[in-house]
Amino acid sequence: MNKSHSVIVSYSRTPIGKFHGGLSHLSAPQLGAAAIRGAIARLTPGGTVDDASGGSLGGNVPKIVEAYMGNVLSAGIGQAPCRQAVLGAGLPEDTICTTVNKVCASGMKSIMLAAQTIENNTHNSNTPIAILAGGMESMSKTPHYLPSSRSGTPLGHTQLLDGVIHDGLWDPYDNVHMGICAEKCALEFDISRDEQDNYAIESYTRAREAIEVGVFGDEIVPLEGPKKRGKTASDVMADEEPNAADLARLPLLRPSFQKENGTVTAGNASSINDGAAAFLIMSEKHATSMGLQPLARIRGYADAEGPPAQFTIAPSNAAPIAVQRSGMQMQDIDYHEVNEAFSVVALANMRLMNLDPAKVNVYGGAVSLGHPIGMSGARIIGSLYQVLKRKGAGVGCASICNGGGGASAIVLERLL
Repeated sequence: MNKSHSVIVSYSRTPIGKFHGGLSHLSAPQLGAAAIRGAIARLTPGGTVDDASGGSLGGNVPKIVEAYMGNVLSAGIGQAPCRQAVLGAGLPEDTICTTVNKVCASGMKSIMLAAQTIENNTHNSNTPIAILAGGMESMSKTPHYLPSSRSGTPLGHTQLLDGVIHDGLWDPYDNVHMGICAEKCALEFDISRDEQDNYAIESYTRAREAIEVGVFGDEIVPLEGPKKRGKTASDVMADEEPNAADLARLPLLRPSFQKENGTVTAGNASSINDGAAAFLIMSEKHATSMGLQPLARIRGYADAEGPPAQFTIAPSNAAPIAVQRSGMQMQDIDYHEVNEAFSVVALANMRLMNLDPAKVNVYGGAVSLGHPIGMSGARIIGSLYQVLKRKGAGVGCASICNGGGGASAIVLERLL
């Protein structure tokens, strides 16, 4: 390939908080700002946001000139959520900011846009620069809507709409909850309730084991929990979801979306969560010229679209395209992350792409870790890097479906 590759030089994320859990007092931009500060601090020992404002600290911190942050549930946050996060992190006012909404793929698409900006040398810079990218979501702070309030309700009852469901989890094309689409996928691919429950239990088991051995410790920036009267606030240090579930009860849960003969439950679907992740992307040439050791090379990426009700299997279309654009074949990929919007999503896509389950979502996924929808596309890229690093592997692919029938995928080559 002739183009100059973009590379990941730093990555950080917040813990993933439970719905109305330890991070529920923070807005999406506040979570995003924390992740941004963490990514800058991890770039070099002693690095701070002030260093990234002008490339000081002995020339080892590039100037961050632009930022893309994914965010889906923006109602009530205030204008320009990415801008709020960037300025909240202390970056200078001349930083260009764009908020990206590609539903669950928002965080990944933000990183793809950052990679394109670097590879195309959009800023025409001969000096080292970095692009910030990631995703953020506070599902806990998403408001309810009162649509009739604008025009008035002359007589009778009115209805509140849940912003999480209406703007994040609802298929407007067939006017159904996305969980119904998951049920259709289970029926089409003959994936049973037991298969989904067993997959979910395995996801929780993998996530718990990963947390126990400290897999995510070097990427998480601790955050102060909510303050309660008469008590000192405690820090949230780890993901809250994995150890909160009672796995013995998981097979006993009732179907959540299809009451008769339903197979998708709250236990084998992803949960509702809060969190943020941030990456710093540079050109490989500029990173090495500064003496920075890139974590991973972005080899390729792709989007794909299909029927809205079949968003569940869209990763099986996007991932092969991303791999092909990377100059490789599917059998060259050592490990995969396939976002667990529902257990059936991972199961169906593994089947369609003929993937080894032992090499997919090695440290758990959205079912067990949680699914802050604007963050997850970025989070799974960080998880993929952790897998490659800890397994001593070379190349991996992360893919994620999104509402409307789409998916995004990205291929990483580990460098460190």
